[in-house]
Amino acid sequence: MTLDQLRPRIQALLDPFVRLADRLGLTPNAVSVIAFGLAGAAAVAFALGGPAVDAPAGSRALWYALGAVCVGLNGWLDVIDGELARAQDVASEAGDVLDHVLDRYADLVIIAGFSAGVGRYDLGLAAVTGVLMTSYLGTQAQAVGVGRLYAGVLGRADRLALSGLVGFAAAGLSRSLYGLDIVGWLLVVFAVVGHITALQRFREVWGQLG
Repeated sequence: MTLDQLRPRIQALLDPFVRLADRLGLTPNAVSVIAFGLAGAAAVAFALGGPAVDAPAGSRALWYALGAVCVGLNGWLDVIDGELARAQDVASEAGDVLDHVLDRYADLVIIAGFSAGVGRYDLGLAAVTGVLMTSYLGTQAQAVGVGRLYAGVLGRADRLALSGLVGFAAAGLSRSLYGLDIVGWLLVVFAVVGHITALQRFREVWGQLG
């Protein structure tokens, strides 16, 4: 089970934040844009916090911690926008498209930030392709009538949770294992497990259509 599948179970936690967003006059699209802005801020912070940037260790730790906070807020707002749309009765296909597009760009910039920070663009490319294929198979399943698919090892919520945890961990860890620090290994996980998840989703769709 991925964290994406747990969304219905946290409804009670979401309601106060949805009501707050509504009182502030925010629209679901505005929340989606703010969430993407936080992803961009996280990317910049991760890039500045990495060892590829010549900066004091204390400064790098602060950047990593800031990036982790921004990732956490991005993930939370990504849940809020859909709930807000339903609460305001303004859910639409256009809003869904905007949300998905901004989510994919958010995935890209966060991984790019990690990659730039550690100077491993090869791992970043491998991670991005895994992440994009995972998301593509999830929405393609819906397009062919199977329904939105969240199955697999690593969904978007899981990636955001790992990114936040690793961001906080990287703020206090500088050791490497086999030439990679914890951020480098995160990119490896995203690459390998991302493609595994994509293949799991493909098998699920193929089985239902076959």
